[in-house]
Amino acid sequence: MTGALVLLLGVTLLTTHTLVNAGRWLRRPTDRPAAVTETVAVLLPLRDEADRVTPCLRALLAQRGVPGLRVVVLDDGSTDGTAEVVRAVVADDPRVTLRTGVNPPPGWLGKPHACWQLATGVEEPVTALVFVDADVVLDPYAVAAAVTELRAAGATLLSPYPRIVVRTAADRLVQPLLQWLWLTFLPLRAMERSSRPSLAAAGGQFLVVDRAGYLRAGGHAAVADRVLEDIELARAVKRAGGRIALADGSRLASCRMYEDWPQLRDGYTKSLWASFGHPISAAVVLALLLALYTAPPLVAVVALVAGAPVVAGVAGVAYLVGVVGRVVSARATGGRAWPDALGHPVSVAVLGWLTLRSYHLRKRRRLSWRGRPVG
Repeated sequence: MTGALVLLLGVTLLTTHTLVNAGRWLRRPTDRPAAVTETVAVLLPLRDEADRVTPCLRALLAQRGVPGLRVVVLDDGSTDGTAEVVRAVVADDPRVTLRTGVNPPPGWLGKPHACWQLATGVEEPVTALVFVDADVVLDPYAVAAAVTELRAAGATLLSPYPRIVVRTAADRLVQPLLQWLWLTFLPLRAMERSSRPSLAAAGGQFLVVDRAGYLRAGGHAAVADRVLEDIELARAVKRAGGRIALADGSRLASCRMYEDWPQLRDGYTKSLWASFGHPISAAVVLALLLALYTAPPLVAVVALVAGAPVVAGVAGVAYLVGVVGRVVSARATGGRAWPDALGHPVSVAVLGWLTLRSYHLRKRRRLSWRGRPVG
């Protein structure tokens, strides 16, 4: 009985934190901002994205409220005709520049190097940089809204998390955990106010930075060998004295990160080891997550079979409180709440398996992404 009560207390505290974060501290940029007067560069790194870059490009060309918009695209060694697709979509639009990237030198991973090439190729009068991935589709006022929120927050870096598009069972199990994790475990207000680099989060799919502050922090050169270059960039900004902020970007952008289960599995596998750090830290965190969110329904069933209805009831309530946290997270970030939240214990179990797989393959030096080794 005591164990079940401890589980219930723990889940209740975390769900309460989710509610406070989502209801009070999560930034929500307006989707109809005033026109931005500064010059903004949208930077789009591409590597073998011919099949899905067209919606992204068309959305960038349709941006409103940014008279000084520039779009710089980098073809990072694509072999599938990505550059040809870019040329066909943008035609002779004077706002767009297509560049050809060079292979990363020793000590660099592909994504940071591509972003650094883009950022260092932009000169004044550009004052804000917007990094966008090929799987992101922006709403017409997304860039203007994001830059406006960056300035309103007094931040160097703003991460407006896009709405994650889910279509498969695997998507619905795993993808909502991205927002749920930081809404549940990261104190958003403290993160914005604190100078501690450890209190940082960011999503590289859609990232807005003050250009001067970005360069002062060392930009992507400061995170050249980091798999989670987005989070490490946020930490570098803090080390340089800048501020960071998170926002719900679900009204500004949507993102279909992976097309199928193998892509999703490998995408998470390549980076989860970097999320948790030392294997002991990962083991502790996973044990906590499994105990709080996966164990309660199992305990409830076992207790019922064993003839302990009170214990079963407490464990069942703990399960439902965890489901509520998942629902709050989904509704706060434009995600799908029902019936997906009911499978939250399974989601956490899958996350645990993906994390173990990530450490296993890294130990064997078998991690790669888009034909390049990582980790």
